[in-house]
Amino acid sequence: MFKKYISKLEVIIAIAQSLLTPKQFIFLSAVLVGISSAVAVIVLKTFAHWVFAFATYVTGFWKLGFIKGILPIIGIMLTVFVVKRVLGGTIQKGTSQILYAVAKKASIIPKKQMYAQIITSSLTVGLGGSAGLESPIVVTGAAFGSNYAQNYKLSYKDRTLLIGCGVAAGIAAAFNAPIAGVLFAIEVLLVDVSIAAFTPIMIAAATGALVSVIALDETILLSFKQQESFDYHNIVFYVLLGILTGFMSIYYSRNFQRVEHFFSRLKLTPYKKALFGSSILAVLIFIFPTLFGEGYETIKTLSDNDPGKLMEDTLFSSFRDNNWALLLFVGFTMMVKVFASGITLGSGGNGGNFAPSLFLGSYLGFFFSKFVNLIGLAKLPVSNFTLVGMAGILSGLFHAPLTGIFLIAEITGGYNLMIPLMIVSSISFAISRRFEKHSIDVKNLAKKGHAFTSNKDTNVLSTLDTNSIIQTDFLTVSPDENLEKLVDLISHSNQVIFAVVNAENELLGIVHFNTIREIIFNTYRVKYTKIKDVMLPLNEIITPDESMEMVMNKFEKSKMTYLPVLKNDKYYGFISKSIALEAYRTKLKAMTID
Repeated sequence: MFKKYISKLEVIIAIAQSLLTPKQFIFLSAVLVGISSAVAVIVLKTFAHWVFAFATYVTGFWKLGFIKGILPIIGIMLTVFVVKRVLGGTIQKGTSQILYAVAKKASIIPKKQMYAQIITSSLTVGLGGSAGLESPIVVTGAAFGSNYAQNYKLSYKDRTLLIGCGVAAGIAAAFNAPIAGVLFAIEVLLVDVSIAAFTPIMIAAATGALVSVIALDETILLSFKQQESFDYHNIVFYVLLGILTGFMSIYYSRNFQRVEHFFSRLKLTPYKKALFGSSILAVLIFIFPTLFGEGYETIKTLSDNDPGKLMEDTLFSSFRDNNWALLLFVGFTMMVKVFASGITLGSGGNGGNFAPSLFLGSYLGFFFSKFVNLIGLAKLPVSNFTLVGMAGILSGLFHAPLTGIFLIAEITGGYNLMIPLMIVSSISFAISRRFEKHSIDVKNLAKKGHAFTSNKDTNVLSTLDTNSIIQTDFLTVSPDENLEKLVDLISHSNQVIFAVVNAENELLGIVHFNTIREIIFNTYRVKYTKIKDVMLPLNEIITPDESMEMVMNKFEKSKMTYLPVLKNDKYYGFISKSIALEAYRTKLKAMTID
């Protein structure tokens, strides 16, 4: 029955495509992709909220504190089971796969990503895994956009644009923050986008946010209605918070990578690895119950007037009203969060680092402001620092300051904190970028040579294949031949450069027409000059497996217009700088979304 309705809908969309102009159809597609992404958000968020409510009820009413530790074990084990039995044994995690698909896979995202992320992340995070749902939501939205575009045979540019629409709608629906959704799609994921492309992305984000507001209970969304006014006298403390969030972002990024690397090296079966990791996570959650799930409920508690509620139903409940004990509890939880998240994902669970970044930021903002207040240095608005800290960590961890600023501005229901948000986010981003070249989700791509950064030239060059521009049909000469041979080749070909090779096809040097221009008009010198006497030494050489960025750097360094290519230490061909630049321009045009 469900397939029947889907088929009818596809027929209606196909008819609409034939009647509408391409631009009008993209606008319609943006709405449909936005609705699909919002539905995914509703399913994930609702399930996670139900499980959290159940666990809270059991631990509070029945005094079964161990339940919050047991559920993540079940969740991660079930996730591994689904991956092995339903999803073919593997699943890609993180938003970096979207970047890779856009650049290397012509914006083609596998169909299974439309449901794989929803199933696995709902089991992992819904049952208490210490990670976030936003990354799976983003991947799911991108998969909807890509497969929709494939189904209606849209171009690469339109596929990429609809991927951006799915991403924007996912973030917008998850937080009721359409502006942040648009900025996240453009700032983090899309390599290049023109002003004209903003319209469908904004339509998708607005659609996602609207559907989410209509269908989701407001208590499920992360939102804050109470905040104190901004006091410019506290600017110095916001600057300090920006510095702290910058370095905390680096701390989180590096330790998360270490934990994941540790689990990747374990010689255990997937089930044993899941059991081992989730058991450690269970212990951490038993000690610090606030690590359970996304942690958004605890963020709301921190910004309330009674943050001591965090310590209820914990091993430290007797210190509930002790401010210094609360501060220590928040501080330890903050430092342990990275290990809980790393263990969750490294042991086989699925989720992302978006929610942990907000969790960490709120805890750091609370810790810093509460500490300043307790020592009597100043009287800081704790709720404001709790909120602004989230923007700081998000900016530093994902290298996305605009997303951080506007996300917090939107979920707080106003722009009263815009100045401190800008201060903290920009400082955090600058510090993090100084010590970490890539954001947390791009690090793995960088290790494989597929990094995508804010440098558009680097992004475009990384997508070009060096092999595709090597010219292998160049004529060669021997070092012991006279220039008469070379003059004859020049007169019967368009070549201006020749490789000098021996009998084993080893490259000895090169001869360029410009260097022998004066000699070739002297008959005597042409007859009695050996090629080896005029050949130029090898300044720079290229191998087929080098990246185009390295190739262009060698052109820049050598000031040459042609560079020789060696394959297995033998002469293979030449690369022309003009052909390389033409390939760059063609690719740049293809990747620009307009």
